[in-house]
Amino acid sequence: MSRIEREKQIVRKMIELYCRYHLHQDTLPDEYLHLADFACRRLDHCKYGENKTACKDCSTHCYAPKEREAIRKVMRWAGPRMIWYAPKDAILHILNK
Repeated sequence: MSRIEREKQIVRKMIELYCRYHLHQDTLPDEYLHLADFACRRLDHCKYGENKTACKDCSTHCYAPKEREAIRKVMRWAGPRMIWYAPKDAILHILNK
């Protein structure tokens, strides 16, 4: 699996985790479905490709301000909890920074 595909999978898991445990919803609301699709599109079109850094450390910010704030909120909440719900993905995410 490529790095981009792995990143997309991790972002989707983080959004699903946030919606399930923070918002107490089993399905993704439209707002978060849009956010997941937006993040995946941005990863598909990343100009750095497989050599990309973590998005927060990137010199080129390709997220719109609204989506950037939403993904920050999700990652701040879900990031520390990923070690319990998806430990393999959390470790890979940390190692790939």
